[in-house]
Amino acid sequence: MAEDLTISKGTKAEQYQHLLPQLQGLLTGETDFVANMANTCAALKEQFGWLWVGFYLIKDDELVLGPFQGPVACTRIKKGRGVCGTCWQQEKTIVVEDVHSFPGHIACSSLSNSEIVLPLHLDGQIIGVLDVDSIKTADFDDTDRHYLEEVVRMLLSTDSNR
Repeated sequence: MAEDLTISKGTKAEQYQHLLPQLQGLLTGETDFVANMANTCAALKEQFGWLWVGFYLIKDDELVLGPFQGPVACTRIKKGRGVCGTCWQQEKTIVVEDVHSFPGHIACSSLSNSEIVLPLHLDGQIIGVLDVDSIKTADFDDTDRHYLEEVVRMLLSTDSNR
């Protein structure tokens, strides 16, 4: 198991391509899902320097805060509320260039200006979401969508979530 992270420079795609094998090394062999979510957050935050990276897990019909890196966050989110609740409701990745123009946006941090939220699909059901916020407007694009969806697949394919 690798416990060091080498930060890379280059294009966004090159940074993801450098990070993915390192993340696989962190996840391989670890059977605790919470530990794997925590290391995933840390690796993404360290590599890209985003404001906030974290998971919300579905518990009793709401999203409940899980492992994260960044400022304190909203603890519970209802289905259909904000970007995270909308991602859960629509069961698809949502990229928001300007969170201030997203209807019903929940401002957990006034520093956040753009966001990407990805559903965690496991055995045909959504079990939660990966939420990433940036201080930059329009910081997320199809490159992020592609590679973060790969990160989610990698996380969910480990033995830790069974």
